[in-house]
Amino acid sequence: MRIGFDNDKYIALQAEHIRERIGQFGGKLYLEFGGKLFDDHHASRVLPGFQPDSKIRMLKQFADDVEIIVAINANDIEKNKMRGDLGITYDEDVLRLLDIFANMGFATAGVVITRYENQPSAAAFRQKLSSLGVKSYLHYPIAGYPYDIARINSDDGFGKNEFVETTRPLVVLTAPGPGSGKMATALSQLYHEHKRGVEAGYAKYETFPIWNLPLKHPVNVAYEAATVDLDDANAIDPFHLEAYGVTTVNYNRDIEIFPVLKSMLEGILGESPYQSPTDMGVNMAGLAICDDDACRDAAKMEIVRRYFTAAVDQRRTGTHLDQVQRLELLMNQVGVDANFSPARKAALLKEEATGAPAGAMVLPDGRVVTGKTSNLLGAASSLLMNALKGVSGVDEDLFVISDEVIEPICKLKKNTLHANNPRLHSDETLLALSVSSATDPVAKELIDHAGDLHGCDAFFSVIISETDEKLYRTLGINVCCEPKYEKRRFFHK
Repeated sequence: MRIGFDNDKYIALQAEHIRERIGQFGGKLYLEFGGKLFDDHHASRVLPGFQPDSKIRMLKQFADDVEIIVAINANDIEKNKMRGDLGITYDEDVLRLLDIFANMGFATAGVVITRYENQPSAAAFRQKLSSLGVKSYLHYPIAGYPYDIARINSDDGFGKNEFVETTRPLVVLTAPGPGSGKMATALSQLYHEHKRGVEAGYAKYETFPIWNLPLKHPVNVAYEAATVDLDDANAIDPFHLEAYGVTTVNYNRDIEIFPVLKSMLEGILGESPYQSPTDMGVNMAGLAICDDDACRDAAKMEIVRRYFTAAVDQRRTGTHLDQVQRLELLMNQVGVDANFSPARKAALLKEEATGAPAGAMVLPDGRVVTGKTSNLLGAASSLLMNALKGVSGVDEDLFVISDEVIEPICKLKKNTLHANNPRLHSDETLLALSVSSATDPVAKELIDHAGDLHGCDAFFSVIISETDEKLYRTLGINVCCEPKYEKRRFFHK
């Protein structure tokens, strides 16, 4: 797998730039983090070499100077809004984040519940935080937000919000997801800080789109693909172009809100330190790309993955056809189609040859292995075994797990657990392989190489089960499926 991104250079550049920005504001900076603060797997896929925990590793260089504020929208608590990638609610994710920050040695200033209007679930969550010893603060809806600047920058606007006491020079604002109110929380803090005579500033750390890459660079187009459900769109930053005569890229929401944000900053600070949304950002990712072609190819593959994810979702729900169509346009923009991954062609050919669901995977060295449905193993299990053999150097035709091990499991599933499908799922196959490894050195060799599949691309000729998909994603394998079911019926599980 080609490396296109220098992660060490990125961390060093990023830390240096943030230090400069802290100094620009007299020693205190509120830094809003867009996207994921850690577990940024999208960035690691489109910038091969980027580590998913790069941002948090960079912040560790400031460990003694950092405090973290977590923002959550009260309406999201009330609606039980979920993080699709983790399968937990936003309020649960706040607790998860607090645990992670504590384990990493970061100080947390508290949790801000934004847009609070006495929602019962939000009030209950605040009580829960209190019982856990976590400080929480309430921020309220402001009439006319974000356009009534005079009201916003007044005691009837930001002045109503509870102030979070912080003592460190870098205050990081993060959240479980978009729409949580991070920017409004940062500006509210600035308002209160300046009323108290404390110099402080605001900046934004948004990895994508990358401001110094071309508008239609595949890495930036991949960001549009990743946010197709939010209707985000990349655009030339007109404010930066007018102020400096330099073409940079930002995204529509930041460009649209910038005049309002600039007016807010002028009302709080006396004058705005920024002339454009690009000015406001601190992202150095574009300067750490060391192989542009590798990043272009990786981003193109990500756009294709996003297309199949949307197509499968559309098949499951019957909705969001517009998202599938937009992703088709984005694939056209970067010159690829649904066959960009060699795994798709291999999986479909295998299905045609066997008459049953099949899968294929591109291994780290570029080889493509396939897996077919058998009496004992599903396509996902078969592919996983063959992929493990491939990275371990074991003959694909060698039977590693004996039928004597597999058959009792299948019998248990069918006769005792009343499963409709007696074949082993991939997690069950991995457990059977693990049991075999106690006495079989070949099985142990396969288990030891499971980590080598991280980052590989797998494609299946049908929509696989949630169980199989979860196991593949746990191993770090990128999964795509043809948007069709194995059987024609109304209910699929």
